[in-house]
Amino acid sequence: MRWLRENSLSVAFLALFLVTVGGQAVAGLHEYNDQQLAQGLTPISFLAYVASSSYAVDVAENWQSEYLQFFLFIMLTVWLVQKGSPESKEPHAAGAESDERQQIGRYADDDSPKWARVKGPRLWLFSNSLGLVMGTIFLLSWLAQSVAGQAAYNSERLIDLRDPVSWGTYVTSAEFWNRSLQNWQSEMLAVLSMVVLSIYLRQRGSPESKPVGAAHTSTGVEG
Repeated sequence: MRWLRENSLSVAFLALFLVTVGGQAVAGLHEYNDQQLAQGLTPISFLAYVASSSYAVDVAENWQSEYLQFFLFIMLTVWLVQKGSPESKEPHAAGAESDERQQIGRYADDDSPKWARVKGPRLWLFSNSLGLVMGTIFLLSWLAQSVAGQAAYNSERLIDLRDPVSWGTYVTSAEFWNRSLQNWQSEMLAVLSMVVLSIYLRQRGSPESKPVGAAHTSTGVEG
């Protein structure tokens, strides 16, 4: 029970992820089979659908936009600030910060990660590991979207008796960029809303909010 309490946030979101991705698969299958019947084609099974390019492109399309959001937010908040927002550092702390503030090298604590005490490539890699992993996941999921999207797009073209297109043609097409940009714009708006609204609004007890009584101008203060 102690382990569950200490990890309840990640467990809750893992459960929500499994429920929603499963729900998407069920709903997507019904929609796909409705289209199959409308076109005079044979419906497919659940397993066939979740292994299809149609399902893969829808999943990857959302994953890449989410990881793009996190990657940009992680990297931009190193240098950019927003006065009054708990999502921002204080203006004077903009930048990579000193070794002392980051607790690295000779400023590391006894319980600091091992790589925080070393110098050279290992320290650089560990110091940038979160951004590197988020950026890599974004690129891989965007690549997966392009591959699955090409397959799904060509399936539709073949049904319409049109020639399939190459991967290069697909990733420069309006279809691919429409899929990407319609997700990106919503992610950018969501981050903007969070950064700005958290200046003036509060949620008691949440670390994503300032304390209820904190001044609107307080920056980098979490409840």
